[in-house]
Amino acid sequence: MNGNDNLNTTQAPKESRAHSFWEMVRFAILALLIVIPIRTFVAQPFIVSGNSMVPTFHDNEYLIVDELSYRFNEPKRDDVIVFHYPKDTTKFFIKRIIGLPGDTLTIDGSKVTIKNDKNPEGFVMDEPFVKNQSSNQLSITLGEGEYFVMGDNRIASSDSRIWGTLPKNLIVGRAFIRLLPLSNIGYLPGSYSLNNI
Repeated sequence: MNGNDNLNTTQAPKESRAHSFWEMVRFAILALLIVIPIRTFVAQPFIVSGNSMVPTFHDNEYLIVDELSYRFNEPKRDDVIVFHYPKDTTKFFIKRIIGLPGDTLTIDGSKVTIKNDKNPEGFVMDEPFVKNQSSNQLSITLGEGEYFVMGDNRIASSDSRIWGTLPKNLIVGRAFIRLLPLSNIGYLPGSYSLNNI
């Protein structure tokens, strides 16, 4: 064995370590190129804070929010959405869509009546997910790009009854998957069959 053989055997581990380092760098860059666009444009995590959506959602539940669907489809009645709070857009709220653009809503106590082009006579919303009733009196007609949102816990929710309509441009996305708690994991959590009304 000559001196050159010894030199090669000591260089091999260094070359291997350098190769491993650059592989890790490439992997990290690739991961960022995949994760950042997904987090920005497709889906992002959201942790429920507070009790405004009880009993549908509870404090500290972990959700994945679908940010992509509303780029191709309009929000629907009953969708549970995450949005920027209109009075302070650094805050995020979670509520249920009750009124759509063009709707006229009349709230009489806990009863919500909606009139629109499809239902000129109006219909009373069936809301089995609402357990804590309220005593509001309100009537409002929604303009283009305006939504009326409420929490399912009607007596403990800061929503459109208090601060007004929600502009579409503040909607982040809909609650897509509930990941935690594991005992309550689910797809489109909080969904109900009002979507086509």
